[in-house]
Amino acid sequence: MIFKEELISSERIYEGAILNVRRDTVTAVKGVAYREIIEHNGAVAIVAITDEDKVVLVKQYRYAAGRAFVEIPAGKIDKGENDPVKAAIRELKEETGYTAESIEHLGNINVSVAYSEEVIHLYMMTGLTAGEQSLDEDEAVEVLEIPFDEVYEMAGQGKLEDAKTVAALLMAKARR
Repeated sequence: MIFKEELISSERIYEGAILNVRRDTVTAVKGVAYREIIEHNGAVAIVAITDEDKVVLVKQYRYAAGRAFVEIPAGKIDKGENDPVKAAIRELKEETGYTAESIEHLGNINVSVAYSEEVIHLYMMTGLTAGEQSLDEDEAVEVLEIPFDEVYEMAGQGKLEDAKTVAALLMAKARR
C-alpha cells in the first residue's frame, strides 16, 4: 500500500510573474515532512507538421540553461486563459507565424512531479499556413523546419535535450 501524504498547512513563500512557490507541511510515514511546491498555470507545446512532413521547430536562448535549445513551439497558459487549445493556437502563431487547420491533443505531461504542479498540454497540428511571427517583446526565436523522421531520430539519439519536445515527438510518432 502506498502512503498518501495529507496537507497540514501551507505558506506561500514567493510570488512571481510566471510562478509561485509554497511550502507545505504534510503528514509523512514517520511524522511530518515539508514540501516546496512550484505553482504554475501550465503550458502548451505543439508538434506542427508541414504538408512536406517537416516539423516546425524554434531555436532560442534559454537563460536558466545558459545556451540555445531547439524545441517545438510552446508557451505558458496565461492567467484567465482556460482553454489550452486556444493557448496552443496563439503560441504557434506568435512563435512561428503558422496557423493550422487540424489540431489533435496528444496528451499531457507533468514537468516534475516531485516539486511542480506544472502540466504541459501537448498537441499535433497539421494543415499549416505560413504567416508572420508576433513575438513577445523579450523573445528572439529562429524558426527551423526539419523532416519528421530526422527530428525523431535526433530525439532518440539525445541530440534534442528539451523534455517536452522529446515527449511530444514520441507521442506524435505513435499517432502517425
